[in-house]
Amino acid sequence: MKLPTSTRPKCELSHIFTAYGESYRRKHSLPQSHLRVMRDIEICRTDAAGGHVEKCSDCGYEHPCYNSCRNRHCPKCQTITKERWLEARRAELLPVDYFHNVFTLPHELNPLVLYNKKEAFGILYKAVSETLLQFGKDPRSKLRGRAGFTAILHTWDQRLRDHFHLHCVIPSGVLSFDGKKWTPSRKKFLFPVRALSKVFRAKFIEYLEEAYHDKRLTFPGTLSELPHLASFESLLKALWKKDWVVYSKKSFAGPEQVLDYLGRYTHRVAISNHRILGHKEENITFCYKDRSDNDKNRTMTLGADEFIRRFLIHVLPRSFMRIRHFGFLANRCKKDAISSCRIALRAAPPPPLTKKSVEQFVLLLTGIDITLCPGCKKGKMIKTRQLSKIRQLDSS
Repeated sequence: MKLPTSTRPKCELSHIFTAYGESYRRKHSLPQSHLRVMRDIEICRTDAAGGHVEKCSDCGYEHPCYNSCRNRHCPKCQTITKERWLEARRAELLPVDYFHNVFTLPHELNPLVLYNKKEAFGILYKAVSETLLQFGKDPRSKLRGRAGFTAILHTWDQRLRDHFHLHCVIPSGVLSFDGKKWTPSRKKFLFPVRALSKVFRAKFIEYLEEAYHDKRLTFPGTLSELPHLASFESLLKALWKKDWVVYSKKSFAGPEQVLDYLGRYTHRVAISNHRILGHKEENITFCYKDRSDNDKNRTMTLGADEFIRRFLIHVLPRSFMRIRHFGFLANRCKKDAISSCRIALRAAPPPPLTKKSVEQFVLLLTGIDITLCPGCKKGKMIKTRQLSKIRQLDSS
């Protein structure tokens, strides 16, 4: 897909990797996953990625269209993926309010998480999901049913530092265990956040301790002291003393606002191209929102090595699913469960899904028909021949 020139940022992540990536790779020993991400972003929508030639059916004008890398860490490749995902979620929305909870890990855990991403993130999802499901069926919550929610992992803050947290979008009620009744929650909040925080903390620490004793954690570099039981127990003691952050935003005003929210959060990468302001003399400048000062817009300049390092710490383990569904929204049961919710709520069935092509999505999002000839503005662009990828040796 070739976006109009006017919508493209002047400086992109691919420009940073092209200018400074080779130097960074020479200085640092990188895992294959990081090398793959850098390479994919560098060649995305260039002749190195291959593609095809399109020719106008009327005037004969032709131009090359290069392939996207489709890497989930690439800021240029998430728009269509996000829109397809949102289309599928639209059919699952219920005519109820939705809540938004954020579960954040203490920064004391950051070094351990960075060296044990798959294990630590798995524990995070398990602790959060069990906490919310437990509150949904707890008689004290006056709901006594099965909650449903979508959890989205984010690993960064606005300055690209490590900040591990789960965003959870939760319908305001529960489905009874027999699937016949919908019980709505309170209007102002779903569950009390202080109670959520304590249960979340207890579950995470329990599963972390279990992973330690099962030797599922690794302790390289600066973590070399943690394998010793006394050091690990000292970390756990500090975690128990700390108040863990569970943040609850006010409920969304209806399903359409939920979709708008999900569109902003689900397929984000650590930094978008529009936030990168430029690079000069091995320094990269980007903008960010200062969360500690009413979200004021500020700029930051980092050396190329530090900028790349910060970006790469957010590369996810291979095949790791960062968007997961739980409770009555779990993939294994949500078709029947959502149908039961709709019956209990006396809600109309959703409109049927219609699959859209890339061209249809671009037209919908930008108002631009990319099948129309940019030369004569009349003919249709037709694929005439393939362009092969330019083979490159791995940087490793």
